[in-house]
Amino acid sequence: MPDDNDRSTERQAPVDIPDALGLLLRLLHQHWGEDVGEALREAGLDGIRAPHANVFPFVPPGGIAVSELARAANMRKQSMAEAVDQLERAGYVERRPDPHDRRARLVSLTERGEAVRSVAVAAGHRVEQRWTELTGPAEIAALRTTLQRLLSRLRARQD
Repeated sequence: MPDDNDRSTERQAPVDIPDALGLLLRLLHQHWGEDVGEALREAGLDGIRAPHANVFPFVPPGGIAVSELARAANMRKQSMAEAVDQLERAGYVERRPDPHDRRARLVSLTERGEAVRSVAVAAGHRVEQRWTELTGPAEIAALRTTLQRLLSRLRARQD
């Protein structure tokens, strides 16, 4: 007879999948982030936290002001400045003088920061491939199109 504390013999109730769109997006984003985070750690690129993911995709080769970076990532300037400060201390970004405005500074990726971007992009492709295998290429294409359309329309309303 199993011990009352031994739950290994009990049947686990299946976990219900929520139908709230926001929750679904958050849970899927967590899966994505875990896989990308693992790839970064395996590559020796440590110290990257979730808020830092708002920086790497939006830094162009010539650099970008923190205020523009915050706007591109749709986050508060103060939060973006904090993320940039942390990444600068860790050696992933650097601030350089803006050649067009001596008072301003631009955020640029260092070589280490570029490595983060390439590892994260490759890991993202692997996640997308696995999701495609689980659902099918048409479903992933439709999801991407729908999300892009929605984001485009939301941004157009903000302008």
